[in-house]
Amino acid sequence: MYFAALLARTEDGWEASDTELDDVETLADLADLAREAATDDEPVLVCIEQEAAWFGIVRVDGEDDPRVFVSDAAAATRSSYGEILLSDELLGREPEDTSVLDRLASLDGTEEGEPDAAGEEATGEEDAEQTPVGPLGDSGLLSDLGLGSRALLGLTPQDALSEIADALGCPDVLEAVR
Repeated sequence: MYFAALLARTEDGWEASDTELDDVETLADLADLAREAATDDEPVLVCIEQEAAWFGIVRVDGEDDPRVFVSDAAAATRSSYGEILLSDELLGREPEDTSVLDRLASLDGTEEGEPDAAGEEATGEEDAEQTPVGPLGDSGLLSDLGLGSRALLGLTPQDALSEIADALGCPDVLEAVR
């Protein structure tokens, strides 16, 4: 089960809204959704959790690039919402070629199911094996809001969003949309 909410800071404190991510396909789409909820250039946090498996926080400040933290990248890769957060840049890999000609030009006989130079079959699981287990991203994205890097890294998926809301001073606001 997933839960996703937007927390937007305003003059009067934090406001929360339950959010649907069905139409969100990329991190840029998610950042745009957050910017729509922003007041001036105040921060907006997108909080996503998969029950007992992982949580992710995306912070958007005005037109700056979104900052992302995921508690367990390997677990998040098995989730459509997690894949939104895990950009090629965050994972430290080259963006995938989208051009058909580029892909055709790079064919070398080791495509999925065909033997490579060592005689082993390519399985398509290489990307999954390269995804780190554990936290990934900017663990300091909430430091100026009252939750330091060490505290964020110590949160468990079961309690993370509640602990974050406590640190921000808005536990009731988040619980109202849960």
